[in-house]
Amino acid sequence: MLSKFFVEDHVKSALMEDIGFGDITTESIVTEDKIFEASLVSRVEGIICGLEVFKTVFKILSDKVEVNLIFKDGDKIKKGDILATLKGPGKYLLLGERVALNYIQRMSGIATETHKYQQAIGDLPCKIVDTRKTTPNFRAFEKYSVKIGGGFLHRFNLSDCAMIKDNHIKVAGSVTNAINLVKQNLSHAHKIELECDTIEQIKEALPLGVDIIMLDNMTLEQMKEAVELINHRAIVEASGGVNLDTVRKIAECGVDIISSSAIVAKAPALDIALDM
Repeated sequence: MLSKFFVEDHVKSALMEDIGFGDITTESIVTEDKIFEASLVSRVEGIICGLEVFKTVFKILSDKVEVNLIFKDGDKIKKGDILATLKGPGKYLLLGERVALNYIQRMSGIATETHKYQQAIGDLPCKIVDTRKTTPNFRAFEKYSVKIGGGFLHRFNLSDCAMIKDNHIKVAGSVTNAINLVKQNLSHAHKIELECDTIEQIKEALPLGVDIIMLDNMTLEQMKEAVELINHRAIVEASGGVNLDTVRKIAECGVDIISSSAIVAKAPALDIALDM
């Protein structure tokens, strides 16, 4: 998912934003010939993610910085674990510290949160997936983190799948009109997903042949009724009101997919530090 050239271009842009016309603090204190060592240390337990991105930050700044990764993405980590060691000119360690930590803390936080949700549903035949509620221009990193955390991916962007939501239905005039209009323009390679608020909308949609039906903010009783009504004629996705307290109960309704923005949008950054 994260190709080398994509990561390098993104990191370069992040470094330009942070460094600007120079680090006036570091350049006043540290000369380039001063060699330092540092450790990337976890302050909490979780799922580590973004190690190669972390390494790329220092690789771009200077080929004199050596980064030795001790863990790999997806590994479970605990408080006090040394995740990587670094050695090189102190100037570059300090220049890249904040940007490198921003990537790995954010990505590890998402991977850890996703892992919690997937663990909560246990062995039930249901998948936790993300949404498009992501940070602008950081979506690829966030979706990669969901995957590393054991989750699965929804559409990456608007061109991946035709997803008919409530506002589309309002504009089209009805569920039937919305589906028919999309089918007139859709490639054979794309699926159609319909967001349904009511059982009546599901009944209207089923004869028209949609691939995925999303149950939006339905009660547990409504979801059970919907799953029985759909009866494997479409993939059933549940969304809305999903949190760690409700996710297993939703999965027990028999849905195939549970989509949640919380695994990304509400994931706290994992507490990871760079100790010189």
